[in-house]
Parts: sequence; C-alpha cells; structure tokens
Amino acid sequence: MTADRRAEDLWRELAPQVLGALVRRYGHFDTCEDAVQEALLAASRQWPEQGVPEEPRTWLIRVASRRLVDLLRSERSRKDRETAVPTPDVAPDPAPVSDDSLTVLFLCCHPALSAPSQIALTLRAVGGLTTGEIARALLTPETTAGQRISRAKKTIKSSALPFRADPERLPAVLQVLYLIFNEGYTGTSGERLDRVELATEAIRLARMLHRGLPDDGEVAGLLALMLLTDARRNARATSDGLPVPLAEQDRTRWDHAMIAEGVALLTGAMARAQPGPYQLQAAIAAVHDEAARAEDTDWPQILGLYHLLEPMAASPVVTLNRAVATAMVHGPAAGLSLLDTLRDDERLRRNHRYAAVRAHLLELDGARELAARSYREAAKLTTNIPEQRYLLARAAHL
Repeated sequence: MTADRRAEDLWRELAPQVLGALVRRYGHFDTCEDAVQEALLAASRQWPEQGVPEEPRTWLIRVASRRLVDLLRSERSRKDRETAVPTPDVAPDPAPVSDDSLTVLFLCCHPALSAPSQIALTLRAVGGLTTGEIARALLTPETTAGQRISRAKKTIKSSALPFRADPERLPAVLQVLYLIFNEGYTGTSGERLDRVELATEAIRLARMLHRGLPDDGEVAGLLALMLLTDARRNARATSDGLPVPLAEQDRTRWDHAMIAEGVALLTGAMARAQPGPYQLQAAIAAVHDEAARAEDTDWPQILGLYHLLEPMAASPVVTLNRAVATAMVHGPAAGLSLLDTLRDDERLRRNHRYAAVRAHLLELDGARELAARSYREAAKLTTNIPEQRYLLARAAHL
C-alpha cells in the first residue's frame, strides 16, 4: 500500500470521528463539515513533509475546531458586524475518548430526510466521499447529488430533533447501509454490473456499527449478510462483465475466509438474540455459501427460512425469492403459481425482477417460448446494461 493510500484511508477513517466530535460539542453541522474539510486539507499538506502526528485525531480536531471558530466568526460578522461574536471556546486538548462516527451515522439517518438524502449524506459525512464520487456512485448528476446533500443539511439544521445516536433510528441506519450495499453489489443502472467501492464502503460502515453495538443481533446479521453475499463477487461475472447465475458460478473462486467470518458472526448473533430479518437473510445466504456444489444446496431449509422471513419483512422481493425456493423444492409449477400472486403488484410494475424470475421458472418448466418472451420483457425493464445483455442472451439461447 502506498503512503498516499495509507494517508487517504486514515483521513477517511478519522473524518467522521472528527466531524462527530465537533458537531456533538458545537452543533452547526454544515459549518463543522467545512471546518473538517479544511483540517483534512491542512493535514494533506503538512503530514507528508512533517510526518503523521502521534495523535492524528487530536491534531485534526484541534485544527478543525480553530477553523470552526474562524468560520463562525466570519459568518456572524457578515450578518451583524456591530454585535459581539459568541463563538465557542476551543479546548486546549479537545481529544475525545470516544469514536463519534456512529453519532454522525445516526444523524445522517435523520427521520426527516428521504432515503436518497440519507444515503447521500451518509456517503458524504461518514464515508468521506466527495460530491463527485457520490454522484458517480449513485449514477446521478453531480448537481443532483450536491442538492440532495445541501437540502439534507438544511433539514437537519432546521430540525428541533437532538443530535444523538437515537436507538430508534437503528432500523433506518441498517436500511440505509443495506441500500448502499445492494446498489454496490448490483447497480440499478449503468454500464457495470456492480460498483465495488459502494459495497466495500457499506461493509466498512457495518463493521464500524458492529464494533459500536456488538450485542445487537440485527447489526451482526446485516454485517454477516453483506459478507456472505460479497464473498461471491469474484465468481458472479464473466470476463466481459455479464452476470453468472448462482448455480453456474465456480465456487472455488468464492472468498471462503469471508464466508467463514460471516457464518461465525451469524452463529454468534443467533445464539444471543431472537432472529430478525437480517439474520434470516444471512442464514439463507449461508446455506447457499456452504453448499460445495449447486446441486448440494439445501433448498428445503432455504424455503423454511423464507417462511420465517416473510411475516417479519413482507415484500414482493421476498415473495419472488420464495417462489424460486418453492420451485426448487416442489417443482416449477408450484413456484409459478406463487408468482402469479404478484402479477398485479404495483411495486413490481417497473421492475425487471418479476419477469426475470418468471422467465427462469418457465425455462425450468420446459416452456421455452414463454420463457424467452419473459426474458425479453425483463431486458426491456432493466437499466443495468450487463443484466440487459445477459437476459437477451438467455432469450436468444432458447
């Protein structure tokens, strides 16, 4: 690893901690973020020449605090040059003893923010991504990403809700992290099947959350789910980027260390707490990962897990997946029958997944012409180019 990369990793790790320390102490989220950015800029200039300080976080907090005072004074002076400036004092040794990253993460999942704004702000404030990086990651124009972040900050600033790691926000935090991971694992659109940087960042943030809440079963379950899913990354695409179905993947290319870590996390979580939706999804992923060959997959166990999951987290996607498991246990006709219950579901009307699953089950049932038609229908609905190419290739094969 190069010195520049080490420094970048260190800044990315420390930035949310420094931001959290400042906001917790002084408030002014948006101004604090500007101050942290300037402290990081100062570090990028000084540390390569003078070396990394013994306590880099303390150094950054001290520099950012001083810059914050300057910014607040400047802002106040601009508004009223005749009024004394009530700015916060800078403590001589402002080093906190705790990691405030989690507090920032919970703040970014403020209930007044929309899901897209929560994701953008999380990637900015906790992930340390620039506006341009966020725009590329989410496939939105940079102006759109910037506007989302700006509106989110204004909403937080105007909100009367306190700045704290409110446990009631934990479900939203988990959802945001899983959305980030899913977008990284399979992009909703674009030229690439995945965006590794997003999935990697989601796992890093989930690890951070797990360190802060080690006894929470669902936090452990989410991290396990991400690890058990991401472990298949090396085998899930051809050399030209087309998706490879799970049943056709070369399982020797899976990351078995990651699988072992995910299974250990899941086992520990299930021993401590009543299983929740993320633990059950992780358990399903673990059953897939522990099968040496596709034909060794314990489909009855997977179907049983979906029966447990659906009452907890009912969604058309869960039912789609249960239809596949049903088909593998009871035959394609049974899976197609379950699938028919989703035919008029408005939530799937513009999503390619229903048609793709239907095509797969029709193919298993030997209805080649109908399957090809469904594959083509799914291809029209997806905006992810590799998925589109794959679906059209399946249709052509039939």
